[in-house]
Formats: sequence, C-alpha cells, structure tokens
Amino acid sequence: YGIERPPAGEASLTVDELDRAIATVQDLKGSGSAAKRKQILGELLGRATEQEADFVKRLFTGELRQGALAGLMVDAIAKAADVPGEAARRALMLSGDLTRAAELALGEGEEGLRGVGLELFRPILPMLASTAESTQEAVASFERASVEWKLDGIRIQIHRRDDEVRIYTRNLNDITASLPGIAEVVRRLPVKQAVLDGEALWMGEHGPAAFQETVARIDRNAPPEGVVTFLFDLLHVDGADLLDTPLEQRAARLEALAPELKIPGLLTSSADEASRVLDEALGAGHEGVVVKDAASLYAAGRRGKSWRKVKPVRTYDLVVLGAEWGHGRREGWLSNLHLGARDPETGGFVMVGKCFKGLTDELLAWQTRELLERETARRGIAVLARPELVVEIALDGVQSSTRYKGGVALRFARVKRYRPDKRAEEADTIDALRALLG
Repeated sequence: YGIERPPAGEASLTVDELDRAIATVQDLKGSGSAAKRKQILGELLGRATEQEADFVKRLFTGELRQGALAGLMVDAIAKAADVPGEAARRALMLSGDLTRAAELALGEGEEGLRGVGLELFRPILPMLASTAESTQEAVASFERASVEWKLDGIRIQIHRRDDEVRIYTRNLNDITASLPGIAEVVRRLPVKQAVLDGEALWMGEHGPAAFQETVARIDRNAPPEGVVTFLFDLLHVDGADLLDTPLEQRAARLEALAPELKIPGLLTSSADEASRVLDEALGAGHEGVVVKDAASLYAAGRRGKSWRKVKPVRTYDLVVLGAEWGHGRREGWLSNLHLGARDPETGGFVMVGKCFKGLTDELLAWQTRELLERETARRGIAVLARPELVVEIALDGVQSSTRYKGGVALRFARVKRYRPDKRAEEADTIDALRALLG
C-alpha cells in the first residue's frame, strides 16, 4: 500500500538496478526501515512499464512464476561464469540447488563446481531413460547392454548410514514415513553406508498394481508388507562414490549386496535375448524393459541415450496447456485436453493436439478441479492453465501439421494416466515427436 505509481511509457530499468534495490530492501532494518522500503519500491514502480511493474510486484510477493527451466538457467550460469556447461550441470544435479551452483560458478569457477560431490541424505536427481522403438534398436546402440524389467511404480532413491534410512522420490521429496517396510529391508543389508536407486511398487494378489494404486497406497502410508522395492543401481557404498563407475561394475556390486532386491534382467549383446527379457517382463504384468549401456556412467538428472525404455505401447509425457468444457454427459467438466510438448530451444511448450479419450468420470472431476486452480485465461469454451500437469498419452503416431506451431499433430491420442511424480520440465520434447515423422 502507498507505493502504486502510474506506469512509465518507456522501459528504462536495468537488471542491475533491480538487483541492487532488492539487496537494499533486504538489508534494511530498524527504525524507519518500512518507510525507506516504500520509498525504494515506489521509485522502482515509478520507472517501470506496466509489464515491468507486474513483474516486480510478483517478484516481491513470491507470486512470480517466470517459467525458466533449471536446465536453461544452469546453461546461462555457465555462460556468464565462463565455465564448462557440463561442470555446472553436474554441480546442480548433485546439489539440487541452483542458487548454490550459481554461487560456486561465479565465485570459485570450475574448481568449485568440481568440488560438489554426492552426500548422504542430500538426494540427487535421477538418471532418466529416453524412448526406443524396439529392443533390437536399443541393444544395437551398445556394445553390451543391461536389459532390465521396467516397472510402473514410484522411482525412489534410498540413502542409508548405519541404522538411519531416508527414502526420496524422483522430485527429491522425503517419503520415508510412508514406506516403513522398504526402510526396514534396506536397514538389514550388510552395509554401513549406501545410496540405492530403484522403484517402489504395490504388489497385489494378482501381480503388480497400477501406478495410481501404488501412489494411493503410499499416500495412505503403505503397510510394510504391501509396497516392495526393486533396486537397479548402486550410487554409493561404504564411502565410495560410484557415479563415475561403469554400470556393469555398479550392477555387480549391487548383485553382491542385495541379490534378492535386484530387478530381474541380464547383460547381453543379443537382440533375441533382450526380446526374451521383454516377454518375461510383460508376462509378469510389467510395462516393458529398460536397455542400458553396460559401459555408461550415472548421469544424474539427465535423459540421454545411455538408457532406453522399450514399451509395447508408444507413450509420451506431455503437458496440459488447457482444456475445453464438455457437453452432453461431460457437461460441467473440463474434458478435451490441450496438450503441449516441451521446446528445448525456448524452454516453453508447443501445442501438439487435443485429447478427450481415456478419461474416466473420476479423472474428469479431478482434472477439472486441478485445471481451474491453475487457470490463467479463458478463450471461448477453453480454459487455459499454467503448464504444470504432466499426463502420459498413448498414441499411434503423429502427422505433419500446419495448424500447430510445432509442425506435428498427435494421431489417435488417448489418456493413459496423469503423472503427479513428474515436473513439466521432464515432459517429452517436440523433437521426440517430430522424429516419429520418419
């Protein structure tokens, strides 16, 4: 209150001036500080255009959603500090702290960034898999491959020191209290310190449960005997970091440490053997397989070509940009989804199609609530929303399109499930969809 000013006609504020004003406001204390803050903010707003004033207000009130992805920000930091991008990205992935990575890059340079290592109970972003069309294609990419069952559960990272065990999600949230059974199993392993990568999965009477059921069980504090863990990587053991150790060696150490918990799979160079593992995984009720380069190092937080997931149904993780009000039986619900793929060049999202198939009444009610909470504007029957919800879409392919900016449109798209465990910046890219054009 008392700081509103008419907007300036021309832009004149600089980033440096805004940064210095923020620092001054933060440092002001004691008698008269409130009046001084108002004066500084009033002067800022008096020089700001309407858009700049809106930005400044939301910046100071904590309501700013500026949309820059961490990957783009860390590349910008590397450029500003004149350090290798790989070193900055690695420091970010190991620390999980963009501000800290920036401080190190600008203050200590490459040496400071290289000093960031894996720490127990400071989770790192997990290594991710890209998509392959078939086991044959994936295995042919590597001299030797680890072909492992792909489960439809919750990605978890487990840290242990002596009797203390903490369990984290792929988004680095601590869910230890919800998984007492897994914590106890890991506590019994013959090791003092370890960081393990794996999957938590609800195993029902007739095999693995659907992803949503696993999430629901964990949200309700899963009973110890219900949700089980399958481990597929070992990142640290008794003082030794293994991130820069080839996968084949990490897998051997995991097999020696926890053979009963290691996910089924095999090391092979044979496409036929890989196909057999896929058939076994599908027969056991799982999604497919992940084919990994046996020589690959653990690239925390990266989705590269060293890990390739193969599923019989082609699915992509897309972002909901909005939805249209339904009619008939769906009247009163937001139904037809506007779907976007991530554009790595801009850090934004480009629309690639619409989808209303595969939505149950429960999902319709849920997505209506969630999208209205994220509403940014309305255009006719469409409600536009902040690009935050990730949904897994099954499709038969794509076709060239002049209607959509990305140049492709989805064919026969249907909703498989929402992915509350994924952030929008983890969605599939427009380039991945364009590649389907052949």
